[in-house]
Amino acid sequence: MAQVEATTERVVAADAEKVFDALADYSGTRAKLLPEHFSEYEVREGGDGEGTLVHWKLQATSKRVRDCLLEVSEPTDGELVEKDRNSSMVTTWRVTPAGEGRSRVVVSTVWNGAGGIGGFFEKTFAPKGLGRIYDAVLAKLATEVEK
Repeated sequence: MAQVEATTERVVAADAEKVFDALADYSGTRAKLLPEHFSEYEVREGGDGEGTLVHWKLQATSKRVRDCLLEVSEPTDGELVEKDRNSSMVTTWRVTPAGEGRSRVVVSTVWNGAGGIGGFFEKTFAPKGLGRIYDAVLAKLATEVEK
């Protein structure tokens, strides 16, 4: 099994603290940021950053749906890590200042891919598909925090 990684980033016109708070607000803002690829969103514990347990289904393709149960941690300032209890998938959100009133948001997801020819196609195409999904999340984030 090869590790698969998808990374997307965007600069938004809002302070890093405001952007991070919006991403960490699983009981409010986060649900508004999710495009149609996400369903069955439910906060099961917590709701604000560290200690949150959140569930959703992610439909990356017409045939591929991941049932995700994510534990949220904040290992460093400006960083949210979502570890899926149902798979090897880990998503890390990093928010850093990018000049006055601007922030850079980088989202990176890694997981252990399939082996063989299926793994080749997963490693080739999954990062692009997931990148498009997270581009949509980041666009909604920008709209939300740039108000």
